[in-house]
Amino acid sequence: MPNPNRAFLLGPLLKGVSRSFYLTLRILPAGMRDPVGLAYLLARAADTIADTSLIPPAQRLDLLLALRQRINGADDDGTLARRLAVEVAGQQTVSDEKVLLESIAPALDVLAQLAPSDRAAVQGIVTTLTEGMEFDLQTFPDERSGQVAALPALTDLDRYTYLVAGCVGEFWTTMTDAHLPGTLNDPLDTMLRRGVRFGKALQMVNVLRDVGKDLRIGRCYLPAEVLDRHGLTLPMLLDPTNSLRARPMLHELVRIALDHFREAMAYTFALPRTAIRLRLACLWPILIGLETLALLVENDAWLDPARVSKVNRNSVYRVLWRSTALVMSDTALRNWMNGLVARIDKSLR
Repeated sequence: MPNPNRAFLLGPLLKGVSRSFYLTLRILPAGMRDPVGLAYLLARAADTIADTSLIPPAQRLDLLLALRQRINGADDDGTLARRLAVEVAGQQTVSDEKVLLESIAPALDVLAQLAPSDRAAVQGIVTTLTEGMEFDLQTFPDERSGQVAALPALTDLDRYTYLVAGCVGEFWTTMTDAHLPGTLNDPLDTMLRRGVRFGKALQMVNVLRDVGKDLRIGRCYLPAEVLDRHGLTLPMLLDPTNSLRARPMLHELVRIALDHFREAMAYTFALPRTAIRLRLACLWPILIGLETLALLVENDAWLDPARVSKVNRNSVYRVLWRSTALVMSDTALRNWMNGLVARIDKSLR
């Protein structure tokens, strides 16, 4: 029997908590929409648990692991739902996130009603994403401690970007292959690899854009080995006046992001021109991500949390309109993307 809450969960609630990602979800082909939307809801609930700083990290981790077990089929007689309502929901200042945490039980009911292959894929992606959240809680100090820690090495940053975003590209590709067989023009293993790089590209933008904010909650995703190579320390990064001094380090990491974006572009052009919805779902994050990187490398105060490099609303609408008009023209889209890459490269010289 259909879950009466399904329409609410994958409609108004999803729209309320997914913000800009809802635009992408709305244009997905129908068969992909429910599993991708549900995966987003469950991951967002997990993320809300992990980010509720009023709760001690050990308690957040315990709740996160309990949610992972429930998503993967463990029975708890409703204990987790009650704990989330009491321990976490009441701490939320955003009403939609409070409702989401109070809606875990019906969301799990919807998960149980998915086709077995879709259910396994959703369980897999949410498991990996929660491993990324577990990584955060175990790697960095309590946000209220006043301490700051950095990832040790570039390999740690690469692993982190896979756990929180690269795996999403994998999941997306799996869903495309399952629900739209024959759509991918290149071999599945090639598209899976590119999908991972796609996700990593977008997460690298988040990491670099949010450095100032993350440092102030004790997290530095810029690896210590890279800081050392450029003669930088964590206290130096906390001072926005060192933005210019830290620019060579920024440039090194932007080049890594650009390499990922080139794979994301190859992923998109391996979709048929007639797969308009899928193409747009890929084009929008790529174009907005590249525009964000361009703003970032042109920002002389990129370490200042009050001067975050962010694409404004009008520019987002321009991207949506122009990409929709050009979606079937590989030449026009390549020229647009290559122009953004050239703009970024110019600032890296």
